Amino acid sequence: MSFAHICANIYTPIYYQEGFKWIGKSLCPYKLRLYAKKEPDCWKKYPTSDFEKDYKAIISSAAFRRLQDKTQVFPLDQSDFVRTRLTHSLEVSTIAKQLGVMVTNSKYANDDLNQDLKNPEYQQLIPSVLSCAGLLHDLGNPPFGHFGEVVIGDWFKKELLKDSFCYKGKPIHSVLSQQMQNDLCNFEGNAQALRILSKAQNNPDGYDSNLTFATLATLIKYPTNSLQADSKNPDTRIHKIGYFLSETDMYNKIREATGLDSVSNIHARHPLTYLMEAADDIAYSTSDLEDALKKGMFSIDSFIKFVEDELKKLPDNREKDKSVELFNELNVKLNDKNRSTENDLVAFQKWTVYVKGWLTFVVAYSFSKNYKRIISGEYKDDLFKAGYHKYSIKILKDAMKKFVFNAPSILKLELSANKIISALMDDFIYAVIHMDEKDDFKPLKPIRKLLI
Repeated sequence: MSFAHICANIYTPIYYQEGFKWIGKSLCPYKLRLYAKKEPDCWKKYPTSDFEKDYKAIISSAAFRRLQDKTQVFPLDQSDFVRTRLTHSLEVSTIAKQLGVMVTNSKYANDDLNQDLKNPEYQQLIPSVLSCAGLLHDLGNPPFGHFGEVVIGDWFKKELLKDSFCYKGKPIHSVLSQQMQNDLCNFEGNAQALRILSKAQNNPDGYDSNLTFATLATLIKYPTNSLQADSKNPDTRIHKIGYFLSETDMYNKIREATGLDSVSNIHARHPLTYLMEAADDIAYSTSDLEDALKKGMFSIDSFIKFVEDELKKLPDNREKDKSVELFNELNVKLNDKNRSTENDLVAFQKWTVYVKGWLTFVVAYSFSKNYKRIISGEYKDDLFKAGYHKYSIKILKDAMKKFVFNAPSILKLELSANKIISALMDDFIYAVIHMDEKDDFKPLKPIRKLLI
């Protein structure tokens, strides 16, 4: 399969129908629209690509706007200077688009890649797809981020063991299939994003979402379900759930339309997914550290000490040398004669811009050099592993764990998250399960009536 083939299929037209009458072609994905507005002929004088239309639809959607109320790392933070999921998604979108521009104009691209991208149309469309996927990548994250995923999964693991957790007299674990139970017990924000988008398209009178196959395919980081996912497998493509059972048909239509065949019984990722994933890693491993420094969770000196200790653990090779160069640049930007909290922050911000530049370069380079394995569906790693800064990105992520994720202030809020989410699930899920049992079993409790 060539890259040109995938590009040709990422906007494969399908038909939509108005009532029962076929009325034309659209670049819409899986959910066939029951109602569609025909654009005025005069609009054709100012052509807009379908991926630009995707971008407009995403920006205007309620699901995307709700990200403004989800903090990125610091739950319930009142500061306007700390990033939210919305601003983080905008940053990821920008980095992903830049990676698309770099890849399609790379001087390091091998002959095959140059041949596939000789069509100028792809040089415009690929950055647009990545920009859209970057906006959507955190759409399914629950409150309190990844810890929220754990709380939701643990709640179902506990309740499904109970015979009292029942529906019309039958224990729910006896009603649900194994995949259904796995979906609940391993709740995953990536799969939830696809679910949200599928539901947003189901309103025949709405225009909240009607995205192309390409955008949706790029969004799916893990092309696997909960029966196949394995976090311990060296293949990163199956580390988490990419879609729930309820979205299987939608996933298959996306996969088939974009030509993502199976390799060794594992579905291939869309090639652009690797770039979108790298953009997310670059954004959170730099910008979130900057936010943590603003909040006083660590000092520049403690960060430098941590980095020095980590570098000492590395084997002597070129990758280590590149990491040393990258982190030494922070010392260059610090002015020892004029040190202050404010000046340190400014120096750190300038340094993170420098880091983002190098990380985007190595990702684009890695994509070009590993193009054949990526396009064949055989590439199993992220794009940093094959680059000169594989140690750098790991040290940055480890710094997040040391200074941010394990900080007492964050842990306290996560304990609160456990109480908040669990209590809400106790109330609402039990209310919904028993909402239609009043005639067959027992009257619905007044509190559950209010909840419904």
